[in-house]
Amino acid sequence: MSLPSVPSSGSVSPPDMAWVEVDISSSDYARRRRELMEMMADLRCMGADALIDIPSVVVIGGQSAGKSSLVEAVSGINVPRDSGTCTRCPMECSMSSHATSWSCTITLRIYPDSGRDLQKPITVSFGPVITDRSEVEVWLRRAQAAILNPNIPSSSFHIKTIEELRSARNTLKFSRNVVCVSIEDPDATDLSFYDLPGLIQNEEAETVALVKSMAEHYTETENTIILTTIPMSDDMENQQSMSLARAADPSGKRTIGVLTKPDTLGVGAISQRRKWVEIIEGRSEEHTLRHGFYCVRLPDDAERAQRLSRAESQRRAAEYFDTTSPWSDMIDRRRFGIPGFVSDVSRLLIQLIEEALPRLREDIDKLLVKCIKDIDALPLPLANDPQIEVLERVNAFCDVFKSFVNGSHEDKRLAQRNRALYAIFKRDIRGTAPDFRPFNEPEDYVPLDDTEGKMTLLERDPGVKAMGIYDIRRVIHEAIGWELPKNVPYQAKANLIAQFTKLWVAPSERCLAGVNVVVDQVVSALIGIHFGRFKVLEDYVGNLIRIEVDICKARARAAVNTALDLETTPHYTQNTHYLQTLREKWLAHYKTVRSNPSRYKAPVQRSESRNSISAEPDLTSLPPPVPWGTPRPSPGWRCCDSEPLEAKALRALAEAGYTNLTVPDLARLLPPDSFEEELIVMADVRAYYHVAYKRVIDHIPLTIEHALHHALANQLSQSLLTSLLTDVASGPDFAELVSEDASITQRRTMLATRKQRLLDIRRRLMTFSNGT
Repeated sequence: MSLPSVPSSGSVSPPDMAWVEVDISSSDYARRRRELMEMMADLRCMGADALIDIPSVVVIGGQSAGKSSLVEAVSGINVPRDSGTCTRCPMECSMSSHATSWSCTITLRIYPDSGRDLQKPITVSFGPVITDRSEVEVWLRRAQAAILNPNIPSSSFHIKTIEELRSARNTLKFSRNVVCVSIEDPDATDLSFYDLPGLIQNEEAETVALVKSMAEHYTETENTIILTTIPMSDDMENQQSMSLARAADPSGKRTIGVLTKPDTLGVGAISQRRKWVEIIEGRSEEHTLRHGFYCVRLPDDAERAQRLSRAESQRRAAEYFDTTSPWSDMIDRRRFGIPGFVSDVSRLLIQLIEEALPRLREDIDKLLVKCIKDIDALPLPLANDPQIEVLERVNAFCDVFKSFVNGSHEDKRLAQRNRALYAIFKRDIRGTAPDFRPFNEPEDYVPLDDTEGKMTLLERDPGVKAMGIYDIRRVIHEAIGWELPKNVPYQAKANLIAQFTKLWVAPSERCLAGVNVVVDQVVSALIGIHFGRFKVLEDYVGNLIRIEVDICKARARAAVNTALDLETTPHYTQNTHYLQTLREKWLAHYKTVRSNPSRYKAPVQRSESRNSISAEPDLTSLPPPVPWGTPRPSPGWRCCDSEPLEAKALRALAEAGYTNLTVPDLARLLPPDSFEEELIVMADVRAYYHVAYKRVIDHIPLTIEHALHHALANQLSQSLLTSLLTDVASGPDFAELVSEDASITQRRTMLATRKQRLLDIRRRLMTFSNGT
């Protein structure tokens, strides 16, 4: 928010920033000003300054800059002075002219150690109402000592002498808690400001940083007017307070410079005086502030010892500025002395408060809406009997998990992720198909992955090796016992079947492991949803649930092993029609392939040198692989008229009376093959693989579903309830199980406190608005 403008000599404020001239002595303005100041004081007591940007005035300055003297001149009271740093906590000074006699009241504003923005500060009355100005200084020392020693009752400092306070060792070096001074003075101008510890440089680094950070905290908000005291005996560039003000207010729109000690400039300091005149008149390009600079002459040590009255001090200052060149030559007299300075700052603060009120109400409303939303996001306090609460949550968990297993819940993650794992399992089992190539050198030929030559496997199990006609003959030879000639041993086929069924163990284990991960994640998420509100219950019931999950996992693993054992021995199927059909197709296919080997030759890459065959073919020159299930052109025989030889042969046979024949039937017309037995073994094993493959890709997933998910869903409720009712007798009772997490209880309490605090602040703002 931009501050209203106080005109400075030599400059004109823009129309939208023009100073609003008011008669500060009028009764209506005085009443309004008093009410605004009282409201700001009430808001600070409520701790609103930690929540919203309350308009305020902050006085900063370095040591020996005259800050303490300025505070005394403005407030009319004496503040503690010592060598080194004396002020070690903020002092809030509020002055009200609505009184018939002078009095002063001191209170301590203590902010909680944690959650300052959530909790209302504590206001502690400190000492009696002071009616003698000379007693204020010692009471301020006592109040600061109470602030710096928070573990000692504040009342114990009421009787401390100045000597005792100076020699005492404080617990804290500095504190953010505030000494609040409320002054009733019929001769005062209504004003409220913070006096901060003086900025220091020649101290320990930690102490310097503490003081600086406190000043940065108070000056950073946009509704803060910064009064920075600058001794004219030193250059502006050397002032730490000015550097800090520039950092907080780079454009200078809310900073006011207060120039002190003009009487330290000797008659011969002509250039220095000229420079300060330019600054006060607003003609300095290097040092420009929107509200300009004021120059004040403050009592020196000798005058302070005389205990001059405020009126006498102001008379002497006015006489100095009226008789001393170059100050006496300047036209804007409001820029000199305390009265004009205080009057302008007071009007500036009142105008700033007036302009800020609508936004303050909006900010409080926004904070209140968010607070209510945060409260609504928390679980409601426990209303049921603890035992009923526990049992209802257990039953709800079991019902939801069962709906996950059945796929009836709106969240389909369990079913969908498992279906994806089962699809991968199917692909892996398909990749274990025997790779039979009925040639002498199988590596020189393409894989035969279906009987029509239209599909190929992209992913083949590493354990599958290409086997040619001599590989099969060797398997048969190794299995021969006392069989009669022309009888192929059954063991040869069994050994070949075992070569692919043993490869099913790893995909099955991978599939089960993936399913276990999914069920763990789903169960953990549901445990958090149904029991997460109560940490004890979540840990206790969660442990019971995970024990049951582990039991079902072990049973599922055993069931999968049993299902795989069924595929080892005996090699059996009642799906004989499918087996026979496949056997005939594969046998015909192998015979056809052997009769036309050139059609199934694997492509090779010849090197550039003499067209020799490369040992490692360049795969980039090969056509891209065809995924499983993708049709590909058959390398069928073609005659000169481009008609496939198979079609031409079937047409000729049909004309001869042999109708309803298919391409596989043509294999019967081929002459006898010397490897007939080997081809039959290939066909038998390949056909059985397909029968077993179709069986196992369903059997393993169904086994996992029933042995793990359905078994867990069916037994979980009874198992949990039995454990609860049995263990509660010797373990935690139901009340302990549903004891709310301390962090939730604490947050609910803090938010409730915050809500009430925001409502009080809002009520105070609205009451003022409605009453004006």
